[in-house]
This record gives sequence, structure tokens and C-alpha cells, in this order.
Amino acid sequence: MSTVIDRVVAAATPERGVTFVTAQGADIELAERVTWAELHADARRVAVALAERGVGPESHVAILSPTSRNLVTTVQAIWLTGATVVILPLPMRLASIDAFVESTVTRIQRADTALIVADRDLAAFLPEAPGAPVVGFEDLVPTTDPSWTPPEISADALAILQFTSGSTSEPKGVMLPHHVVGANLDAIVEATGLRIDDDVLVSWLPLYHDMGLIGFLTLPMLTGVELVLGAPQDFMAKPARWMQWIHDYRGTVTAGPNFAYALAARGLRRGPQLNLSRLRVALNGAEPVDRGTVEEFVAAGERHGLDPAAIFPAFGMAELTIAGTFPEVGSGARFDVVDRDALEHDRVARPTSDENGKSFAILGRPVPGLEIRIVDPHTGRELDERRVGELQIRGTSVTTGYYANPNATAALFSDKWLCTGDLGYTVNNGELVLCGRIKDVIIVGGRNVFPEDVEHAAAAVAGVRRGNVVAFSTSGRRGKESLVVVAETREHDVRTLHDAVVDHVCDAVGIPPHDVVFVEAGTLPKTSSGKLQRSLCRTQYLEEAFARVGTP
Repeated sequence: MSTVIDRVVAAATPERGVTFVTAQGADIELAERVTWAELHADARRVAVALAERGVGPESHVAILSPTSRNLVTTVQAIWLTGATVVILPLPMRLASIDAFVESTVTRIQRADTALIVADRDLAAFLPEAPGAPVVGFEDLVPTTDPSWTPPEISADALAILQFTSGSTSEPKGVMLPHHVVGANLDAIVEATGLRIDDDVLVSWLPLYHDMGLIGFLTLPMLTGVELVLGAPQDFMAKPARWMQWIHDYRGTVTAGPNFAYALAARGLRRGPQLNLSRLRVALNGAEPVDRGTVEEFVAAGERHGLDPAAIFPAFGMAELTIAGTFPEVGSGARFDVVDRDALEHDRVARPTSDENGKSFAILGRPVPGLEIRIVDPHTGRELDERRVGELQIRGTSVTTGYYANPNATAALFSDKWLCTGDLGYTVNNGELVLCGRIKDVIIVGGRNVFPEDVEHAAAAVAGVRRGNVVAFSTSGRRGKESLVVVAETREHDVRTLHDAVVDHVCDAVGIPPHDVVFVEAGTLPKTSSGKLQRSLCRTQYLEEAFARVGTP
């Protein structure tokens, strides 16, 4: 099995490369194209500078930086030294600089970091830890002859230490050896039919998240396919840029979480005429795929030449490197509509034509090298098709475990199968459908309620910020469970809003919320990748840490 170093060297050609697009204000953008050969030459020089600072095989080097040419060059340079890449997150929104520093330092310590390479503006916030000095990109200038060559390393060596998002627990360092990364990249290439000479990948995804780092940086860097790379903050400031980049650079493959397609649809409806006809894979992942959002995006893209068959709902996770299950390219978004009562009471996904049925995206089959099964989470017994249970996975691109965390690693596996903690079922002789997370299921009055159903109902109320609602249960007197909804709003008088949320939730799931809390926009806890943190939200609610907006 080849290493990441072998693949980087082989892909360093002058024919294709990466274009860095950077926003300068609302309407001005700068674009810098660098061939993979040019980037590799720069990375070799940075690798020499890293080696002079003692970086080599078994070293862990962290990077703290916005998306930039410096960051991408340094990622490759770290691999060339034989060291392990650790990219530190930049939260989309910072509650305080103290919280940012605390979370960053925690990751640095957990990763046994030997060196931190940081953007100049961010380096000032990082205290130097023993054994982990902070240097800027500008400091990595070699002083010796650049005839240095990359060391020989084993394919079992650690290539990436990827921290989980922390949506359900504290972030953990997922160990990804070279052979695991290579196996998953090969699986992606095969499953998508990647066209090295023709495809153009377009991404704004954060490089501290697995979908951005593995799927839209490591993949093109190690295969030599063309890449257009923007920054998440530029997308969030003006979401219409995403589709504009696809138009400008004739993009064929892109990806984003469900909320991003909702923002993109709005831009497509309001914006100028674009040409999206070359887009053949628009991957939707990292959070539940909402049917309404997909339909809105497809409808908005029609006048721009968007092919509905390009929609690509998929499943992945850091513990699988990234790719888990993919649909067949060109099959478009497909949804399984099931009876709500059978799902809730019998844990059976019984198909229905009822308009009140619950829709789940069909996420395709395991990528090459992986197997999946659905088991009873209590007994471990494998379940038949359409029986709901825990998703388990095994194969060539599964992590070897969590770094320096043997207890969490042991809990992750069951007889060599990775326990995902996801609830799901299979259809069509092996295609995956996910229902939610085992930890997040709300049990009220003996009923199993999916929080997504409650959140979707509450978000449908005018005045509630869509995608910014959290539902969970709490234990009251005598252990009785109660349903709680916390929602962001920009309204000040929430009395009418409160009643509307109660009515919508009761209509949707048949249970009225015990409490509805309204908070200011931007205050719900989220991970660095933008996922809502239900467990932390529940903790903050119990600690009465939320500043409520108005009184119902």
C-alpha cells in the first residue's frame, strides 16, 4: 500500500492545480492559480524548514489558519517530513476569545503536538506549551541545501489526526494511518467515477472538518484533479458565491451540508443567470438531508441548467476517514417514505403513500472496501431489512481508534465492527437510510420521538430561525421525562411565537413541549463545523445559562 507521500509526489504535475479564491469586500474577489507541481516545490522547501526544527516521522504538527495557500502548502509539507497533520478548528462564531483559546489548547495537548504553525493574526492568542512552540508561516524558511528527500515511512504510520466535531460528546482524535487514508480515497475515486483529466472540484468547506480536509483537499492533492478552493467565511458572508464559483470555473463536483443548499437555493432564485450544467455530483452530507431543502435547491437551479440527477445524498464520518456510503452517480436524490407510528412504536420502516409519512434520504451503498450491517443496539443481533437499529461498519478505511484514549477506542468497536451510534435501516438489498442518533432519541410518555421531527416543526413557525432549533428531554419529578425546545429568534415579543411553536410541535409529534425557550440569534451552542450541540444545549438549559428572550 502506497503512502500519502508517494501519492503526493505522483500527483505533482504541471497540467492541473488549485485555484484559491478570496473575497475582498462584497463584490471583489481575487483568484490565484497554482499548479500541483508548483505547490509541491513550495511544500518541499517548507518541509526542509520543518525538518530543521526537528519535525519528522512520529511528530504531530498542528496548523491554525484560515483557508489559504500557506495552509495547503504546509499540510503537504508536514506529510513530506513523515509527520502527522492536525488541523485546529476555527469556529464559525466565537462566543469569546477565551473559549476559543481554551478549546484550541485542549486539542493541542490531546494530540501531543510537537509544533504549531499558525497564521500571524491567530498566533498571538496561543500560549507556547512545553514542547510545542508556535511559529508563523513566514518563519518556515529553509537554511540548508534543498536536496533533502522525504523519509521512508510505513503505510501504518499516522497521516492525519482528525478531531471529531463534538456534536454528541467531547471531540476525540481519530487516528488515520496512511493506508486507511489511501483506501478511502481509492474508494471515493471508484464510487464517483472521478475523472482526473476533466473534473473540477469546487469547495468552500472548512479544512479542519473531515469533508473539507479529506474530500476536497487531500483527494485532489493526492490525485492531481483540478480544485477551486474558497473559504467558509466567504461563503457564509455571501452564500451566492458558491454557485458563482461553480459557474466561473465550470465545476463538476461539489459538496456541502444541508443548510448550505438552503442558502444556495435562495441565491439561485434571486441571482443572475448561471451555467451549472457541468455539475454532476452535488454531495449533501454531514447533517440530515431534508427533502424540502433538496426540492427547493433543484427547483431554484432549474433555470441555471442544474441536472436534478446530480444531487448526491451520502453518509460519512471521521472514523471512516470520510466516505461511508454513496449512491450511484446520476441517480439523484431518492427518499424513503415510512409510516410514523410503525417507526416510533415498532422500530420498523414500513413504506407508506400517506402524505403524513416521514421521509428519509436513501444514502446509497458502502463505498468499496466497506461493509455495513444494522444490529439491535441492546443484543447485537443483526436485523433484517427495514428493521431499525444501530449502524455498524467494518473495512479498509475504518480508523484504528482514538488517539491516547483506549477506553473510547474499546467502546467504539464490537467484534471488529465500528459502532457508529447512528440509528438506521437498509432498503433495496443494502442501501442505507439513517433515522438519527441513538443518544438523541427523546423518550416521553413511553414514546420514542426523534428530535429532528420536533426541531423541523418548530422551525416552520415564522419568526424562528430555521436550522437553529434544539429539542431534548429532561427528567422531572419522579423521573418523568419532559420535552424541551430551545429556539433562536430575532423577535422581542415571543408570546404569540410560543403558542405557535407549541401547536406546531404538538401537531407533528403528538406531544406538547413542557418548555419553549427563545434565545438571541447566534447563541445556541454549535461545533466548529456548524452542527448543533444538543447535549451541551441540554446542559446549559439545566444550568439556566441561557438568556431568554422575552416571556411567553
